[in-house]
Amino acid sequence: MPEIGSIGLIEVSSVATGYGVEDAMLKAAAVQLLLARSICSGKFLIAIAGDVASVAAAVEAGAAVAGPALIEKRQIARIHPAVLAAISNAVEIDAAQLRSIGVIETFSAASIVDAADAAVKSANVTLLRIHLAMALGGKGFVLMAGDISSVQAAVAAGCKAAAEEGMLVGRNVIPAPSPELFRDYI
Repeated sequence: MPEIGSIGLIEVSSVATGYGVEDAMLKAAAVQLLLARSICSGKFLIAIAGDVASVAAAVEAGAAVAGPALIEKRQIARIHPAVLAAISNAVEIDAAQLRSIGVIETFSAASIVDAADAAVKSANVTLLRIHLAMALGGKGFVLMAGDISSVQAAVAAGCKAAAEEGMLVGRNVIPAPSPELFRDYI
């Protein structure tokens, strides 16, 4: 996959509307579809990638079609590659390497992607998993690992990004996590 310059996310309150939004986004510009699916609480999430201008055009076209069903739209330029790996559950880490775990939870799936991006760009952490809305009532969470000071800094940066838009639900930094915690959540 070529380097992704930008991603765009749209979350809508209707599955039927979501399919129309997806179609409008893909027709508006040369973008790559990363994800389009129903999520908890009967919502629909679309994620696309491409250059900054194309993603901006696609997001605006999708938002126009979404109308009152639009919950959230956002574009993240220069997204960190670790974000896409964590969304795809393609991150492997040895439990023995876990010195601390950080968790950020947001009210929406789109906002957790932004929070995770801010977190990984701010400190030397490994994004373990980004969970988007399923079995969470439409919320999202990110799990990250690293040394305690790096995890604290990353969680603070991610929480700041989420709180700016009123999307922060919760946060936690767990030093020296138990092996059972690792098995249960990673």
